[in-house]
Amino acid sequence: MNNSFKSLLYSTDGPLTRELLREPGNFGLGQVPAKAKPDGTTDMVCGYCSTGCSLRIHLKDGAATSLTPTTDYPVNLGMACPKGWEALTVLDSPDRATTPLLRDESGRSVPVGWDCAMQTFAKRFKAIQQEHGPHSVAFLGTGQIATEEMAFLGALAKFGMGLLHGDGNTRQCMATSAVAYKQAFGFDAPPYTYSDFEESDVIVLIGSNLCIAHPIMWERVMRNPHSPEIIVVDPRMTETAMNATQHVALSPKSDLTLLYGIARILIENGSVDTDYVADHTNGFAEFSEYLMPFSDERVIAETGLSRDQIHRFAETIHRGKRVSFWWTMGVNQSHQGVRTAQAIINLALITGNMGRPGTGANSITGQCNAMGSRLFSNTTNLLGGHDFTNVQHRQKIAGILNIDPDLIPRENSLLYHEIMEGILSGRIRGLWVICTNPAHSWINQNQCRDILERLDFLVVQDMYANTETAQMADLVLPAAGWGEKEGTLINSERRVSRIKKVAPAPGQAMSDFSIFKLVAHYWGCEKLFKDWNSPQDVFQILKRCSAGQPCDLTGIDDYEFLDSHGGVQWPAPEPASRGRQSSDAPQMKHQGTDISRSLFSSERRLFEDGRYYHADGRAKFLFEDPRPLTERPNEKFPFILLTGRGTASQWHTQTRTKQSAVLRKLYPADIFVEINPADARRLLIGPNDKAIVESQRGRVLAKAVLTHAVQPGQVFIPMHYRTTNQLTDAVFDPYSGQPGYKACAVRVFRG
Repeated sequence: MNNSFKSLLYSTDGPLTRELLREPGNFGLGQVPAKAKPDGTTDMVCGYCSTGCSLRIHLKDGAATSLTPTTDYPVNLGMACPKGWEALTVLDSPDRATTPLLRDESGRSVPVGWDCAMQTFAKRFKAIQQEHGPHSVAFLGTGQIATEEMAFLGALAKFGMGLLHGDGNTRQCMATSAVAYKQAFGFDAPPYTYSDFEESDVIVLIGSNLCIAHPIMWERVMRNPHSPEIIVVDPRMTETAMNATQHVALSPKSDLTLLYGIARILIENGSVDTDYVADHTNGFAEFSEYLMPFSDERVIAETGLSRDQIHRFAETIHRGKRVSFWWTMGVNQSHQGVRTAQAIINLALITGNMGRPGTGANSITGQCNAMGSRLFSNTTNLLGGHDFTNVQHRQKIAGILNIDPDLIPRENSLLYHEIMEGILSGRIRGLWVICTNPAHSWINQNQCRDILERLDFLVVQDMYANTETAQMADLVLPAAGWGEKEGTLINSERRVSRIKKVAPAPGQAMSDFSIFKLVAHYWGCEKLFKDWNSPQDVFQILKRCSAGQPCDLTGIDDYEFLDSHGGVQWPAPEPASRGRQSSDAPQMKHQGTDISRSLFSSERRLFEDGRYYHADGRAKFLFEDPRPLTERPNEKFPFILLTGRGTASQWHTQTRTKQSAVLRKLYPADIFVEINPADARRLLIGPNDKAIVESQRGRVLAKAVLTHAVQPGQVFIPMHYRTTNQLTDAVFDPYSGQPGYKACAVRVFRG
């Protein structure tokens, strides 16, 4: 170890670092502990999935001791899934990152102080920029930290550090829906409220295993008093399909053809709400003509369904008075996901199932704050859902932030997969990864790891030091987790709610907000963020950024206001602007009356007046020829691999859920593959035998589970296991850039 490295390694932390780590309990800058109510509890929203359940935290001497579901919260109504019940447990883990770790000259990761970590961070990234250009450093963010933290990261990286390229792991889950809504409605605007699950007489679930992925939403379905028809469109007999009235088990990725065929049948049978289409949409005539080639024969041939199944599906929609259409990753994670989502939207539009209770074209989000990321992370959108390429938008945001407009990029960032390609080509040499684990979760994992190894400098900021990506890092920054910091999250139904500080972060770990404050200081751009002193301060800034936008938050006073109202769904404009037209946001005028009447009601939906966010107030029919699977089964690789959620107790890469002894008992510890018994007999594979599943990219050894839940010629592996994405194929939707995780060609044989 040379003297200069020793000097850096053992340098003393500066005064700002000491302030950020100040007692009591390592709250970090602005991280005030939650105040208990008279009964010794405080409520906050869960930090796992997008449902946004409220949990009642029981406090003793200011620290959390246990939790129960909040009984009167309009989202979960006293319910919680296993992950929610264990949300506090996973904070107490020996795998927590408690001090910065720097890889030394021998390749070992050694503990260092924050001063050393930050000097290294700034020195190494600035050196890369000086040698290879300002855009040679990029960042990858997340949908799992507070909205205020996301905004700080995006503003710091792009306005302070001069980075152009930054994306988030919401690209892996929600990019398709965001783009589909923008193109069809004029803004990324999921229209529904969870009460729609209880008010529909027909519920259509497409590529959504609601029982497992969003169990509290499924509980809302079970509360429906109307004995609804439940149609599940999924190749696999999922837990949700087992409880459906109709399981439409189509061939993988043939859903676009099916949806076009259903639309044609509805039009031919006179099931179109002609008044709604005429008054509120554009492009119906062209769409109707386009559908003519999607005959029964074509749909049957491409989907593998029978004529009776197809027509029963269409007839059920026709008979429904309140039909709601729901989709999630089975649609989003596809090589043609955007057009598939828009085909679902088209069905809702032609039948007039929009804006009324129990209706809607409804995308269910993945991560707890994917919606916050989509609107406020400053990655592919400028803050507040604005456009980087729009000069008026840049000037508006610059004025709010009191910065030079020239600091705001005039072009959009590369998308996630383009950033990875940029690393592979040498355009990007430094990467900052925050609260995500691409070495596990990114598609074609072996290639991903090869790409990450090519970086000159990799920084990982996470609450655990043992993730696959953290183990590859040159520098690890220890971050506080949910329950150890404060801020807001935005759930699937657009509800803004709070997270709170109810436990101290371990060791020297800081909230992500405090880490970003420290980065700004060491980078030398802290003057740009002189007003960003706490999450509460940033929330007020984001409110101003949202003014006049569809996601307007200006009517939400502060964090206490959110507490007292059980969260608030956007749009929530301030009283003076409700019903008033904004010069740069024509979308606000048509919704003023409805917003004023029900701004703080516990449940409300968009488009009640049939007005959308395009300049003319109309929704668009969008459509395109279906494209075949990019990797079809062949003689060498005769099976289709399906991936998805394993159990309600697993979460993504299991970074957190594996820390809970209770949750580990609720799902198989080892990777497994579901195989149809007929295929297993032919392959001489018995129950619990070891099976090898191999694609063109890699192979995994898994325990065989024989089940009729998968059709012959298909196999299924849960996405949560470390090696699953060694198999998946790096194909992407052309509009959203979202990876197509759900289907690729594999072969299977005894292990």
